[in-house]
Amino acid sequence: MPARVRGVPRPLASAHARRPPPLLPLLLLCVLGAPQAGSGAHTAVISPQDPTLLIGSSLLATCSVHGDPPGATAEGLYWTLNGRRLPPELSRVLNASTLALALANLNGSRQQSGDNLVCHARDGSILAGSCLYVGLPPEKPVNISCWSKNMKDLTCRWTPGAHGETFLHTNYSLKYKLRWYGQDNTCEEYHTVGPHSCHIPKDLALFTPYEIWVEATNRLGSARSDVLTLDILDVVTTDPPPDVHVSRVGGLEDQLSVRWVSPPALKDFLFQAKYQIRYRVEDSVDWKVVDDVSNQTSCRLAGLKPGTVYFVQVRCNPFGIYGSKKAGIWSEWSHPTAASTPRSERSGPGGGACEPRGGEPSSGPVRRELKQFLGWLKKHAYCSNLSFRLYDQWRAWMQKSHKTRNQDEGILPSGRRGTARGPAR
Repeated sequence: MPARVRGVPRPLASAHARRPPPLLPLLLLCVLGAPQAGSGAHTAVISPQDPTLLIGSSLLATCSVHGDPPGATAEGLYWTLNGRRLPPELSRVLNASTLALALANLNGSRQQSGDNLVCHARDGSILAGSCLYVGLPPEKPVNISCWSKNMKDLTCRWTPGAHGETFLHTNYSLKYKLRWYGQDNTCEEYHTVGPHSCHIPKDLALFTPYEIWVEATNRLGSARSDVLTLDILDVVTTDPPPDVHVSRVGGLEDQLSVRWVSPPALKDFLFQAKYQIRYRVEDSVDWKVVDDVSNQTSCRLAGLKPGTVYFVQVRCNPFGIYGSKKAGIWSEWSHPTAASTPRSERSGPGGGACEPRGGEPSSGPVRRELKQFLGWLKKHAYCSNLSFRLYDQWRAWMQKSHKTRNQDEGILPSGRRGTARGPAR
């Protein structure tokens, strides 16, 4: 129920008492009721008081004023809605003390606490106020999803329906109970991971399904979601892998080694884990994801750019906890860890790789076939030790070969490099 403030004090007299007071701020809490009677104060009543209406409805309201001073008549009254003066053609005098207001095709309330409908005297003073609630009944909440961090708690979130906005304060309650026995319980820690979420911190049972649903209520009605049935063991997630280390692989210029440890919070439970790695270069926002890490706690990234800083993150999906058949839920990504690949010794001033010259012997086809094979190997064995020893040996030989060739070419006079013979085989 929105906060209510009943009674609006009459503005204090001042040197500018004849001047109408400034318009009310648009987003103040709705002010209800008439001002308290006092010395020289007019007494007025708005009817109906605090009405609740559907969007598109019409309203006929009246302001009846009673007071001793002769100026307290309907002729001098006017209306404001959320601080804005309403056109006089919307009002009409019913009798000497009553002014009527007719509003049609009402829009949703500008604020969930209700719109301020106020009756004013000729001098601008406030005589009476009413809250006008215009909106929609709540829709059935949908898309309930829940997860348990390390089997110690349960967090759920939902969406409030197809349209969502009711223009009224709508209260959402997450309810839960054990499926076959037990009483209904109400979640108490709301807005933990967003506006439509709730956190159950403790006292959860394992190996027993729960029934979970959401109830929505406001001034125009109520709605209840479908019931979600789940077992805590089927919705377990964990913390991001700690102690992520990224390092170079010797002098290999296109590789980095990534190592981490399994989630310590689940070390005493029977479970399996799979991991994902994502990485990006320093000046990019596009991540590349490595999916086939399986249950290892180390991985080698290949095919990287030499002399480049990379940011690396790892996340974990615990599944099969105590025999659960569900897929598990991914953790958040770990904090980014940065490392750089070695600079290529084959790069020239422009950073491009050294290419074979046209007069070189026909070792090109063999080298291209070897590159194709090793390209396939890198693509299909990202995080496997399979054949990496062979690959490392080949990369080391290639770098040594190119380094030797560059040194040989470097001692030749610049005018004779075009006729130099290729390296001896």
